[in-house]
Amino acid sequence: MPTPIHNPIVLQRADPCVLRHAGEYYLTGSHPAYDRIVLRRAATLDGLQAADEVTVWRRPDSGPQSHLIWAPELHRVNQAWYLYYAAAPDEEVTSDDGEADPTFNHRVYCLECRDEDPLTGTWVDRGQVDTGWESFALDATSVVLDGVQHLVWAQQDLAIKGHSNIYIARMRNPWTLATPAVLLTRPEHDWETVTFWVNEGPSVLVKNGKVSLTYSASGTGTEYAMGLLTADADADLLDPASWTKSPDPVLASDASVGIYGPGHNSFTETPEGETVLVYHARTYTRLDGDPLWEPNRHACAQVLPFDADGRPVWGRPAALTRPVPATAALLSPEGTMV
Repeated sequence: MPTPIHNPIVLQRADPCVLRHAGEYYLTGSHPAYDRIVLRRAATLDGLQAADEVTVWRRPDSGPQSHLIWAPELHRVNQAWYLYYAAAPDEEVTSDDGEADPTFNHRVYCLECRDEDPLTGTWVDRGQVDTGWESFALDATSVVLDGVQHLVWAQQDLAIKGHSNIYIARMRNPWTLATPAVLLTRPEHDWETVTFWVNEGPSVLVKNGKVSLTYSASGTGTEYAMGLLTADADADLLDPASWTKSPDPVLASDASVGIYGPGHNSFTETPEGETVLVYHARTYTRLDGDPLWEPNRHACAQVLPFDADGRPVWGRPAALTRPVPATAALLSPEGTMV
């Protein structure tokens, strides 16, 4: 009998990335202070909430990686561990209205650990991942298909309206692109442009001969939703014509279960081999102040079923089964106020 998943699986960890390796689950995600990269490990998804949290990297006091550490992802490539994350410099940029804005100046960076245990091993800074041009970039994810690693990420092209689009490239090594970036999707549908024109948070699932590339769009409130691109697993993933974009979101807010703004997902699996969809969501709609600093985006998870043709059945967000905080106070890993 499969172990039930209790939601949220981890409180106050947005942009959750869960990786199952050697029978254990590893979780990372954006820390609400945006100043560190943390990892947890547990034998079950349900055990991640109470698991010890280890800080494996902290931002420096100054320099290009000194502000707003966002959306780390943990990946295993060629028997080594890699963390991809976005960071902003200590200098500010000027927005279109002339105001200083430190938020949209991120770049993608990579850490490497060649030790067996990523929680206790040594992490080496491999520096910025050069995506081919200097602009706002974030949310890098990795997928290895037929032995070839690809990087998928979000980046701003100043010639395209909006904050970010989704790109793909093949890798020469885990921190160096081997090919130019290829644009796969940009904000174009009404549901992608409610508050911001943004496509971000890509994640890749390869199953049943298909590649599902999910992404999130539109803002950080109830409008945040998850979109989908699909391709054949044997297609040229660097050819935009290989991909089909769904015109509608595949996961969206659902007031009937109290889940709002589901998105920025990752994929893992149960011990029985079932696919698990992991994403963050809020459990209330009223946000006071800047939503960027509201900490109650929680990591949630649910089994993703497939139809008779092997296609994912996305459905609706699962109901909550674990108590969640009613305030914006920060919690300890065990869920108590700090």
